[in-house]
Order: sequence, then structure tokens, then C-alpha cells
Amino acid sequence: MAVPVEEAIAALSTFSLEDEQPEVQGPAVMVSAERAATDSPIEYSDVAAYRLSLSEDTKALNQLNTLIQEGKEMASILYTYRSCVKALPQLPESMKHSQADLYLETYQVLDLEMSRLREIQRWQSSASAKLAADMQRFSRPERRINGPTVTHLWSMLKLLDVLVQLDHLKNAKASIPNDFSWYKRTFTQVSAQWQDTDTMREELDDLQIFLSTRWAILLNLHVEMFRVNNVEDILQVLIVFIVESLELDFALLFPERYILLRVLPVLVVLATPSEKDTEALYKRVKLNRLINIFKNDPVIPAFPDLHLSPAAILKELSVYFQKFSSQTRLLTLPAPHELPPREALEYQRHYLIVNHIGALRAEHDDFTIRFASSMNQLLLLKSNDGAYTEWCREVKGNMYDMVVEGFQLLSRWTARIWEQCAWKFSRPCRDAGETPEASGSYSDYEKVVRFNYTAEERKALVELVGYIKSVGSMLQRCDTLVADALWETIHAEVQDFVQNTLATMLRTTFRKKKDLSRILSDMRTLSADWMANTRPEHEMPSSQHGNDESRGNFFYPRPVAPTAAQVHCLQFLIYEVVSGGNLRRPGGFFGNNGSEIPVNDLKQLETFFYKLSFFLHILDYSASIGILTDLGFLWFREFYLESSRVIQFPIECSLPWMLIDYILEAQNSGLLESVLLPFDIYNDSAQQALVVLRQRFLYDEIEAEVDHGFDIFVSRLSESIFTYYKSWSASELLDPSFLFALDNGEKFSIQPVRFTALFKMTKVKILGRTINLRSLIAQRMNRIFRENLEFLFDRFESQDLCAVVELEKLIDILKHSHELLSQDLSIDPFSLMLNEMQENISLVSFSSRLATQIWSEMQSDFLPNFILCNTTQRFVRSSKVPPTQKPSVPSAKPSFYCGTQDLNAAHQSFARLHSGFFGIPHLFSIVKLLGSRSLPWLIRALLDHISNKITTLEPMISGLQEALPKSIGLLSFDGGVTGCMKLIREQLNWGTKSELKSEVLRGIKEIGSVIYTMGLLDIVLREVDTKRFMQTAPWLGLIPGAEGQIVNAQDGESPLVNLLKSATSAVVSSPGCLNPAAFYTMSKQAEAADLLYKANMNGGSVLEYTLAFTSASLDKYCSKWSAPPKTGFVDITTSKDFYRIYGGLQIGYLEEITAPQSAQHEVLGDSIAWGGCTIIYLLGQQLHFELFDFSYQVLNVSEVETVSASHTHRNPQIHQGWEGLLEGMKKARRLNNHVFSMLKARCPLEDKTACAIKQSGAPLPRVRFENTVSAFETLPQKGTVG
Repeated sequence: MAVPVEEAIAALSTFSLEDEQPEVQGPAVMVSAERAATDSPIEYSDVAAYRLSLSEDTKALNQLNTLIQEGKEMASILYTYRSCVKALPQLPESMKHSQADLYLETYQVLDLEMSRLREIQRWQSSASAKLAADMQRFSRPERRINGPTVTHLWSMLKLLDVLVQLDHLKNAKASIPNDFSWYKRTFTQVSAQWQDTDTMREELDDLQIFLSTRWAILLNLHVEMFRVNNVEDILQVLIVFIVESLELDFALLFPERYILLRVLPVLVVLATPSEKDTEALYKRVKLNRLINIFKNDPVIPAFPDLHLSPAAILKELSVYFQKFSSQTRLLTLPAPHELPPREALEYQRHYLIVNHIGALRAEHDDFTIRFASSMNQLLLLKSNDGAYTEWCREVKGNMYDMVVEGFQLLSRWTARIWEQCAWKFSRPCRDAGETPEASGSYSDYEKVVRFNYTAEERKALVELVGYIKSVGSMLQRCDTLVADALWETIHAEVQDFVQNTLATMLRTTFRKKKDLSRILSDMRTLSADWMANTRPEHEMPSSQHGNDESRGNFFYPRPVAPTAAQVHCLQFLIYEVVSGGNLRRPGGFFGNNGSEIPVNDLKQLETFFYKLSFFLHILDYSASIGILTDLGFLWFREFYLESSRVIQFPIECSLPWMLIDYILEAQNSGLLESVLLPFDIYNDSAQQALVVLRQRFLYDEIEAEVDHGFDIFVSRLSESIFTYYKSWSASELLDPSFLFALDNGEKFSIQPVRFTALFKMTKVKILGRTINLRSLIAQRMNRIFRENLEFLFDRFESQDLCAVVELEKLIDILKHSHELLSQDLSIDPFSLMLNEMQENISLVSFSSRLATQIWSEMQSDFLPNFILCNTTQRFVRSSKVPPTQKPSVPSAKPSFYCGTQDLNAAHQSFARLHSGFFGIPHLFSIVKLLGSRSLPWLIRALLDHISNKITTLEPMISGLQEALPKSIGLLSFDGGVTGCMKLIREQLNWGTKSELKSEVLRGIKEIGSVIYTMGLLDIVLREVDTKRFMQTAPWLGLIPGAEGQIVNAQDGESPLVNLLKSATSAVVSSPGCLNPAAFYTMSKQAEAADLLYKANMNGGSVLEYTLAFTSASLDKYCSKWSAPPKTGFVDITTSKDFYRIYGGLQIGYLEEITAPQSAQHEVLGDSIAWGGCTIIYLLGQQLHFELFDFSYQVLNVSEVETVSASHTHRNPQIHQGWEGLLEGMKKARRLNNHVFSMLKARCPLEDKTACAIKQSGAPLPRVRFENTVSAFETLPQKGTVG
């Protein structure tokens, strides 16, 4: 069934094509099918239809406008002219024979440029003649033509301004005469063989005179103006018009005001050809008025990087116009560089934006609020298709007023930037060499731009650029919405004036003045819309003016604006009514001197006259916005490129980039959203280069700078974003108790920065391209996160194993930063990046870069060089072992640590707490970092290390066994402790085996360190498993039983499975379920998860498995280390089992550590007891060791000796000299007993004798170890012997 068209259109209207991208860029060119406010071209072709005798004036006006457009193109050529001679190649000595060809090629290149200069010379001559002729037409004694109109006056001034600018450019461009001299030289060389070159030589001479004569264009204009008759009248009219417009601020937009300021000093000079004319001028315009104007604007913007000074112009022109040299008051005006310090300071306060930014901010905020309110009212009006009412007219009139106010604000704001730049160019920084940024030589451009803006001035400039672009964008977006309202308001203003105001004047003031009445009637005839008086049937009368006599003057505003020709004619007629066409009329343009028009009527005419002037800007809506928001001049630097003799300045000297750099450096949250606005300056400058200046090489330079700058911008912005989120994460992960204990904890808090707007920027418009900034930032973030992980791993690899806690903390901070950033940006998963950096992507790879490094550190540094303190459960580095050579710790930015220096210091203070030892906190970090994938690999590597060490120790222990005497009996109680120690030294004669003893002790110590580490790891894993169990048990329906075992809380399925099954059945039973298969899949996945988690509830013990693995490794050497006695009974005197070897090593070790100045304990620590006792226990030799150990026997002798001495009252100092050794033996016995008790608890031996003795009578130690399903089930296991 087909959908009706009306319904389809209504449905489409509900869709929105707008995205969530915020408006942080300036206005852009839009394509729209709706009617916009820019539909009225500025032309005057229909003036003849109104029969006002303005045909000659209009013809001249169109001619002047054509000359103005041509002159702007000529100015563009001169402004962008660059020396061609610099690019010409120089022939080497070997190619001097090709000199003629080089001259010809050079001539052909330069001839193209010189032809443009000749064209400018011819054009200026023609334009000067036409302008002079046009002025002379209005300076005849008996003027027979109407005019000049106000539009004509503006055209004269604009053309004169173009000629003055051309003269300035010609005077300032030193490369032009330089190229011309080369051109003339090559012409002399190549024209020797030509014929009939006289004409060309004459043209060259004329061009040389034109280029070498300063103010040649102005001098030529002066000659043309006074060739036939004087033009003082029109010059004085122009001066009066300029002075009044400047004093009363009648120049609506800033370009018009600058035209008046640039032309005024030239007109003053041209209008004083004689003393009589000078007196006539100063009668109409007082000299003080001119001086005030020149003083108020000591610098005038003319070109992007070149300012003009009225005082300097007057002084320079006085040399060429001798009649003006007598005007001492004007010639004594100081130029900008001649201003006294006090006056210069006053001007600086006026020109610098930073001194007015508060007022500008208030203007912006107030306007945006009121404009938004007016737009809301207009949208409400559009939604109500009701009759035309007074409220409707008021809303649209208010919208028109807001647009006019917006144009005026944009004009004032942009003018402030122009004037500040002109002031900066006129006042270069004098102490640039003392600034920290300046190093070595610096150019003039750097002195006026790079070092001439303070940080506060850059901030104020960024703010103002943001205000201009935001208001311009706001006005541009509502173009099609306000078009009808603007046109209706203009229509209403014109019709109200011509149908009502003029009708009243005709009935009262001008009733008996036929000439003036005729003019007013002409005004009504050419602009009255009488069809608007017809009342539509569905509308009520909008308004009623006057009494019954004027009842027919109803009108209904229509969106039909007057043409430019109508505005032009209306202004001319109003001027004719007011002045009567008398150019010399005193009192100014709308003065009341000698006028018979009442003040009220004159005021109404004046108000409407200036409203008409603004109508043209409103009708040319988009073009006006483009002019008012164009800030491309901030990039151009053609004059300074020429004076500095460089191809282009570095990007650090570019003012747009300086603003971007300031925003990125300042980290000002309020300015960060405006960081893209300076790129609009590049857009504006590129538009000027292509459309206005029409120079492709300028666009290429802008594009190159933008490409380079945007890459830097994205990189630095990404670093700023990363630093902020890293600091935020580090601040959140700081211990609250630490912050509470500090008095200045505020310095660790991070102020919020709004990056959200930039994250939403998917369509950044730069030089006609649309760039996805969000995607670029995401790419950079992925790269930075990987670089940060790489740095953390490199840093860990250059430290010892104790730094693993710091590594885990830094990775936690980085991971939390990733979580915070992922809320606003789509970046790669952190686990993926971590696995990539650990080289652990493959499904069959169980080792990782981190696990490999941890094992390498354990093998090469931790196990050999760290000693155990059993009391503190910590390993510390031995002070007697030389430090291991490691690569230097890599350095990086603070953002790769914790973000800021303060946060780095805070977290490093925590890291230092764990940097001097290795213990449970470090194992927690290792478990967390390696996870269940790489941790088994590390455990297996440690177990293999035990096996390898046992294998390595076997020949060494055999060597010690061979060195034992054949028979070692029990120690006698008769000789006391001294006798016992003497006997032990005689029997354990291992003096030649000292190196072997040390190697065996170090091997046993490493075995003990691994076993103790496994014990700590078992504690950590049990805690981790308990935590995981507490999290998953409620979902699996598991509870602890009466005897500590885990039982199901309810029969049947777990709560997780029941929950998802019930949810699935409820959803599937609903008729609105579209995809029931997905819910069935989730239910099956819940059952699989239930089985998986229940299977992992009963994890095995790492320590118990380590003991079983060690026992299996010792089985190979049971025959050597635990040889069965030949007699079948315990061998007391001839046994060379491991316990006997270890007993001898232990007492020797105890003697060494108790000797004065001995540091042996700082080499081996308590790990030696864990290694030796574990081997003894697993070999089943604990009882033998406790009975026959040498130190134990000495302690027994000591105890008996002490008791005997107490009974016989002998000298209590019987153990003098052996106190330290005896105390060491006692500590060793307590430590051994602790180790044996732990081993009995975690790895009990068979307690049945029948099971422990072979049929031959030899003892057979075996370990009962029940393996459980765990992560280590793939390791080799030792079975149980029943």
C-alpha cells in the first residue's frame, strides 16, 4: 500500500540530520535551497526607470565601481609581488659560454612581471584621469546635473583609497625596482640584435620614472584634477563628508571607517593648492577638528602587515606639495614612533584588547542571550500561522534590530583586532633579545609579532576571536530563518516612511513648497508599495495611521526588500530636500543652518537616511558577515618577508599558531573549547589568497603551515588530554588517609577540563577539507597508551624485582585513565594493548614479556643476592653482594608517570616504601600483573629451578661426602663445649673444600628462597581465591558447611541459572519478543558459567605442589643422599647421608656468622634453613638430623654442662667465648623446628612404620600428597604410596 505524499513529507520532517557536534568553529559557506537574506545584488541598472535625471550620475557611478574593482586587483598584484631575481640561477665559471641564453631566459621571466607593472602604470593613469574628470563635473560654476549622491561620494572615496594604497605599495616594495633594474640590464643585452626598439625603450623609461618616483600616482592625480578647472568644491565636500561621518560615527562598518581615515590626510593635502582655498576649507572644517581626528587615530590599518600614519603621510607629502608645507600645526603631529612615553602609554591602553576584554565579554554575553530570546520568539511566531498582528511586527522588528546590533558588534570587535595589530606593527618589541624565547638573531617580524604579545594579550585575542566567530556563526546559521523577517521589516520601514511620514510632511511642512513637494512625491512614487494596501480576506487590518483622511494608507509588510537602486535614489532625494543641491551649504550634511525645514522633520529625514545605508548591508547578509568575521589578515606577512629576505617565517612566528600554542600551553578550561577557532584564521587567509589576492603560491604556503601545524596541534592536544586523564586517575587512586593527613592536599586535586566538546568534533573544516578530529585523537591515544606501557616495562627492566609494586601501581593508574577516557572516546581495549606490549597475543603463548623479565630477575638477581628474614617474611638485598649491572633508568615526561610533578612525588613516596624488600605486597602485584595465563609459567620455571639446583648440588655434595671421615661418633659430654667444638673441627676437616662448601650453601639457600617464595605465593593466591569465592558464591548458591567444607545452599540449579532461565521464559512468552533465540543462548551460557566457576572453587595449594615436585626431584638421589644402612639399622657413626652433610655445613656456617666482624649471615640469611630442612624432611631424615646434628649435640652438652655447674657451684663462666655460637645454635634450632612444623602441617609423612620400611629393613620415606584440580594440573605430579 502506497504511503500518501503528505504523510511521507510529514514523516521526513521529524528526522534530524544534525549531529551532536558542538559549534566551536566560525561560519562556513552553506548550501541551502531555502530563501536566504542574500538575494539582492548591489547594482544600479534600474535607476533610469525612475526618471530622476540621475542617468549621468549612475553611469559615472558604475564606471567608478568598475575602476575600484580593477584597482583592488592591481593592489593584490603589488602586495603579493615577490622578487624574481632571488630565484634566478647563477652560472658557474664552466658555463660562461651560455651567458646569452641565461640573459634571454631571465628576460622572458621578468618580462611577464614587468608587463603587470606596465598594466598598473597604464591603469592608474586612466583611473586618475577618470576620477579627476568625474570630480570636475561637479565643480563647474553652473552645475547642470544632479549629484553627487552619497553613493557617488563613497565611490569617489573608495577609488581614491585604492590609488593611495597603490602608491603606498609601490613605495614600500623594494623588490620591484630591484627586479626592474635586472630587467633593464637583461633587456640591454638581449635587445642588441633586435630592430626598432625605440618604443620599448620609451616604455621602459616611463616605467622606470613611475617606479622610482615616490607618490607618483598621487602626483599624477593632482595634475589631472587641476588640469582644466579647480575641484576645490568637491574636495571640500568630500572632506566635510569624511569629518562628519567620523565625528558622528556614520561609517557603519569598520572597512568604511578605515577608508575615510586613509583618504582624509591625502584630501587635506590635495585641497590646499593655494592660500585662498586653504582658508575656504578651514572655514568649513575647523583645523582643530582635523587635528583631533588625526590624534585619535595615530595608526590606520591599511594592509595586513603594514600600517599607515596620518602624521607620517602629511609630513612626507609636504615635500612634494609645497603649498601644504606652511601648515605647521598639521605637520607637527607626532608619528607613532615619535610619541612621548606618556601619550604612547595612553594610546596603548586604548588599542590593546586586554584592557577592554571585560566590557567585550559583557557585550558578547548580553547579545547572545537577547539574540537567542529573539530567535525563540521568531520560531514561535513561525509555528503559529496566524494573522499579521502588532505582536508579529514587533517580533520581526526586534529580530531586525538584533541583526543590526550583531553587525555593529562584529564591526567593532574586528576593528579592535585590526587596530591592535596596526599598533603592534608600529611599536615593535625593543627587548626581544632579553626574552627567554629569543636566542641568537631575530627578525623584525619576530619583534612585532612573536615577542610583541604577552600571555595576557594572547588570551584576550583568543577570546575576542572566539566572540567574533561564534556570533558570526550564530548569525550565519539563522540566515534562512530571519530572511523573511528582515525583508518584511525593511519593507515596513520604507512603506511607513513614504506612505505615512512623507504624507504628513506633504500636508504640513511642504504644502506650499512646490519644488520640495515634487521631490517628496518622487520619493513616494519610486518606493511606495501600493499593492500592500490591499487587505487579504483572512487578515484583519494591521494598523491604522492618522484619521479618516488617511484611512487608505494601510499597508501589509511583505518580504519584498527595496533594490540597491531604490535605496540610492531615496538617499539622493533626501539629500536634495535637505541641502537643495548646494555643495557649499554651511552647517554640514544635516546641519540646520539656513534651512527652512523644522527640526523634527529634519531629524526624521536624517534617521531614515542612515537607515537606508544599513539596508544594503542587511540585504547583502552573508557577504556582510563574511567581511565582518574575516580575520585572515592575521596571517599575511608579505612586507616583512621582503625586508627580512627570507622565503617564509617559521610557524612559531605565525600569529594564528601563537594563539593555538597559547591555548595548549595555558591549559585554561574556558579557552580550550576555542582551540579550533584560530584555524578559522587559516581558512580566512586561504580564502583571501585564492579569491581576493588570487595567488596560488600563498595558498600553498598557508596549506603547508596548516598541515604542519595541525599535526603538531593534534599531537600536543592528545598529550594534554592524556596528561589530564592520567593526573585525574592518579589523583583518584591516592590513599584518602594520605590526603587527610596533609595540610596542602589541594595540590593533588585536578581541576576539571572540558575536553568533551573536542571529542565530539567529527567534522572540522580546514581549507575545504573535513577532518574527523575525534578519530585522530583516538589514534593518538592508542599510540600514547602503548608508548606509556612500553616505557613502564623498559623502566621495570632497568630496576630490580622490588619495583614490581610500583609497576603495578603505575599500570593501575594507566588502566584507570583508560577507563575514564573510554567514557568519552572509543579507543582500543586496555587488555589488548597490555597483551601487545607484553608480546602475549598468541593463544598458545603462556609466557609474556613481564613474566620473562620477572623470572630473569629472580634467576639472576633475586635468588642469588637477596636474603630472607623469616621474622618479617621479607627478602632484602644482601649488602655484601656487589650490585647487578643494569641499563640506566629511561627518562620520560611526567605524564608517563602520574601526570604532574606533585602526583609523581606522592606516588613515588609510596613506591619507596616497597623498594627496599621483596615480600607479600610484591607477590600480590606479580599475581595481578601476570594473571592466570602467565603465572603458571613462572611457577613452573621456579620449580624447574629447584630441580636444576638439586641436580647441580649432587656432585658437590658427593665431594663433601668423600671428605668426611669414615667414622664420626657422638660427641662426648666429658670435654664440655670446648672439647666438642675441638672434636668437630678435627672430624669436619673441609678446609680444602671451602669453595665447594660455599657453592653448596648458596645452592641450598636458593632452593630455600624458592620454597619460601612459594609459601608466600600460596598465601597470596589463597587470599585471591577467597575474595573471588566471596564474589561468586552467592550466584552459585554455595555456602560453608558445618566442618568448613563448601555445600550447595539449595538442591538443583544455582541462582544464576534460575534467574536467567526465568527471565528467558518470561521474555519469550511475551508476544512482542522479536528474537527468542538470543535469550535461550544466554540461558545456556549461564549453565556453562555455573559449571566453570564450580569447577574452579577447589584450587590446589602452590606450596604443597612445590613440596611434591621437590620430593619427586629428590627421588633420583635418594640412594646417594639417603643410603639404606647395610645392617638394616640406623647407622650412627659411618652415615654420610644428607642430614650429616647439612649438619656439618650448618655448624660451620654458624661459626662463621658468630665470629667477630663476620657478614656471612648477610649473604645467606634464613633461606639456608628452609632449603636444608626441606630436603632433610622430604628425605625422611628429620629424626636423624635432630638426633645427630652437631649443633644440636653441642647444645645438649652445653645444657648438661650448665646443669652440672649449677649443682657443683663451679664457675658460671664455663662457656666463656662460646656464648655467641651457642646463641646462634639456639636460633638455628628454633628456625629449624619452625620449618619442620610447617612441613609437617603442609606435607605430612607416613606415620605407619610398616609403610615406611622396606622388606629389606631400609627406611623408605614417602610423601602423601593428594592432588586437586587446579591451574597446575599439567605439571608433573608425584603419586601416593599406600
